[in-house]
Amino acid sequence: MTGLGAPGFPEEAVRARARRGTAEVFPDPAAYGTRLFGPREEPYGSGSGDALDRARVVPPVFMPERLEKLIDLAREPEFTDVDLTTRTGGLTARLPLYLSAFGSTRAGSGDLAVHASRQAGRLGIPMVIGENMIPVHGYRRAGDATRSALLTRVEAYLDAAPDGVGGIVVQQSTEDADSEVWNLLYSDPAVRPLLETGRLAFELKTGQGAKPGLGGMTVVDRAEGERLARRFTVTEAFGPDGDHRLRCATPGTFTDEILRQQLRFMRNNFPRARTWVKFHPGRDIAHAARTAWDAGADAVTVDGAEGGTGWAPGVFLDQVGLPLAECLRRIGPPAGCLLASGGMWEGGRVLRALALGATAAGLGRAALVAVDEDPEHGLERLVESIALELRLLVSALGKYAVTALGPEDLWWPDGHPAAPYPGHPAGLPAGATP
Repeated sequence: MTGLGAPGFPEEAVRARARRGTAEVFPDPAAYGTRLFGPREEPYGSGSGDALDRARVVPPVFMPERLEKLIDLAREPEFTDVDLTTRTGGLTARLPLYLSAFGSTRAGSGDLAVHASRQAGRLGIPMVIGENMIPVHGYRRAGDATRSALLTRVEAYLDAAPDGVGGIVVQQSTEDADSEVWNLLYSDPAVRPLLETGRLAFELKTGQGAKPGLGGMTVVDRAEGERLARRFTVTEAFGPDGDHRLRCATPGTFTDEILRQQLRFMRNNFPRARTWVKFHPGRDIAHAARTAWDAGADAVTVDGAEGGTGWAPGVFLDQVGLPLAECLRRIGPPAGCLLASGGMWEGGRVLRALALGATAAGLGRAALVAVDEDPEHGLERLVESIALELRLLVSALGKYAVTALGPEDLWWPDGHPAAPYPGHPAGLPAGATP
């Protein structure tokens, strides 16, 4: 029998659940480790539901900053005069970009990640190494017969990075903490060049944009699931007859005071490393960011719901978490370095995030796609295109440094104001249109 559902009713999706049960909650487990997952309604391009992409960049008619630049240069300024260098979470970067975290899946620990690390180093932008690298792949020092996946990425980056720019940021989740990831790195001679040049940072991961409120999830085979069941929750979410099992980790518990204590611990135990915090797009993101900055964090990373992940239930990918634009709106003018990630792939979206207060934008899925297309130079070419767009856009606004961008450079056709939160210096009340 067919046609039982009303118009618009997802009848086929319901039938699939009736056939496969809990397996329909997740993407196809055979795709685990071969791709990154994000919202099934992609947030890119015109017509999308992403507010950040709906804002238009609006140059003024009169440009006093261009006049100042003209007088300084004794000639008409050009887009090539725009300065894109930034100070990102205590690290000097040639561009307002960073390589987002790739974790323990094949995308994050295999050849693609190594190629991406090498290109990020050549570009002089910071690179974040994601969670679960050591719990999944182990930690082997330089003298061992084989190198760990994490140290292989560190080495590839260091071999390519120019002196004095960029840096490596290593995440630690609750699962990583049990493996003492930061302690291992901080005491490893292979990492000493980063410490000596001030280019090492540790990022406390409290959540992720694609799956707010959830811990790590990995797909394992039946034998591995039986072994891991002693330490983790392992379920037969894909059906008892198949070979795939779902391994779940806890997300960790955070309050204001716990976060402050964690940051105090990081500063005291690893004084030569910068301290970063990564938040998922929660409704109290403004309070969380302020708490982190007040506690001395060098950078706060906000991962919008558009962000990608190695694995998550479809309902989280599609329906949970604030979009990046709303996160930036709620935070308002940041009290410290604010990093934004989620759906970044071209210069216009990056510029809009910077205009709303971000210091730099993270490249995740786009970076992996670029490296997959060309393992030797794909990421470099992607970044070069973004950098050109940024220089052209910033120059068109009559400005010559990315740090000069502000909410006044954007217009929201749907009435979504650039900075509407109460008390904003621009004086825009909630719901007003600039």
